[in-house]
Amino acid sequence: MMTTRSLSPLLLLAMVLHAAWADEKPLTYDRISLSVTASTQVANDILVAKLYAQREGSQAAKLVDEVNRAVRWGLDLAKEVADVKVQTLDYNTSPIYRNQTLSGWRARQSIRLESRDAEQLSSLIGKLQERLSVQSVGYDVSPQLRQGTEDRLIAEAIDAFKNRAELVTERVGRSDYRLVRMDVNTVGVPVRRVPMRAMAMEAAAAPPALEAGTQTVRVTVSGTIELQL
Repeated sequence: MMTTRSLSPLLLLAMVLHAAWADEKPLTYDRISLSVTASTQVANDILVAKLYAQREGSQAAKLVDEVNRAVRWGLDLAKEVADVKVQTLDYNTSPIYRNQTLSGWRARQSIRLESRDAEQLSSLIGKLQERLSVQSVGYDVSPQLRQGTEDRLIAEAIDAFKNRAELVTERVGRSDYRLVRMDVNTVGVPVRRVPMRAMAMEAAAAPPALEAGTQTVRVTVSGTIELQL
């Protein structure tokens, strides 16, 4: 078996240099990073509401039963309304402490409602407030509309990226470029949910007045080009 002691100094030096060169990345020249953005205003087309039932007291089992009954009542009422999607959310029972002493329990469960018919859902919310509290109400863009808008913006952003790459290549005095890397990112402005806790104190409250409005859908295309001689 050959050991390092039997290797000549020149061979050892060659092995060391080869290892060092293998770790080095190939040298690159004339690379330029570019970024373009395409955006548009999209009309919100679905209304989303979150409501909840919450009870506090000393008997946990009784609180859970009251919350379950209220939520079940709300679900049954919501399912009677056409074109309204309903979903149960978080459910929890937690202890309440005062001065580091257990003083009671809190039970809570939420439901989520979604519809394209804002007037119908707004009317339903008014009815549900008889036994449920409103956590938030807000408009959003449906997944179908968002995807279609993003696809259109992606095409626009890529075209804009190519135009900018050609402009840079020409102004620098080169004949062509090649694409080294490209990233496509879609960004939607977060929808602000309107808190409506004050309405929870009013039984059979009037339906909330709501305006759909719009939100910005944005696509950013960034990448690196390498200028060719």
